[in-house]
Amino acid sequence: MTARLRSARRIPAALAALVVLGVAGLFLYDLAAVRAHRPGMRWRRELAHQLERHTPADLWVMVAGGILAVAGAVLLVLAVTPGLRRILTMRTADAEVRAGLDRKGAAQVLRDRAMEVSGVRSVRVRVGRSRAGVRAASHFRELEEVRADLDAVLAVGIEELGLAHPMEPRVRVNRAAGNKR
Repeated sequence: MTARLRSARRIPAALAALVVLGVAGLFLYDLAAVRAHRPGMRWRRELAHQLERHTPADLWVMVAGGILAVAGAVLLVLAVTPGLRRILTMRTADAEVRAGLDRKGAAQVLRDRAMEVSGVRSVRVRVGRSRAGVRAASHFRELEEVRADLDAVLAVGIEELGLAHPMEPRVRVNRAAGNKR
């Protein structure tokens, strides 16, 4: 079973690591200065005085805490969710090789395949992770025949896409506007 592709997120991870490293280094420098019997940095003394004056029941303290909690929750959600949801995983013979196909590209391939069916005037294809929704308009053949041909062509097209998790086609065929029989 092939795992879903995930985004690397290298730049945000590097920026977050640099910010954490900078803040930790600043605190470590201030702690070393205080241990060496020097006065603490001005910003830390000011922060300590502010924390003496404001209790956790103050409105601004609660708002700041809420904002920090939401920011932390967003970062946790981003850490556990996959970032490449528009990419469909493809089958590969080699376990070290990973390949993907964009959903729009897959939809275009299936649309081109469906347009080759005799009697199809127009087609719209929407590709999800597990389904391909196909809406076709027929203008001179029987709808059941067009649907059967579309089912066959789309089954072959989906197989040729080489997806790790083949999708299920959902086909709707209607009579084209102005060609009611």
